[in-house]
Amino acid sequence: MVPQLELPQGGEWIVILIIVVLLFGAKKLPELSRNAARALNEFNKARAEGDEKPAEVAPPQPPVADGSAARVDVEGGGSEGVGEERRGL
Repeated sequence: MVPQLELPQGGEWIVILIIVVLLFGAKKLPELSRNAARALNEFNKARAEGDEKPAEVAPPQPPVADGSAARVDVEGGGSEGVGEERRGL
């Protein structure tokens, strides 16, 4: 049988705290705890917003078949000359 992992007890917490202070330094610990608290608050806020009923999204409109839609030139020349050969610069 595999023994179950236990949470650290009294003296073990002190050793963990000393290691954390040595790794991060005493000046960084308040900043790290503040950042962790902010991240936890943002997570809880996002989770609460996710529980609300989402707003209804309108179905996408079909494209217009009369050709009046804006044309886009992927070569960067604007919409002029679309479908025509580009003249030398």
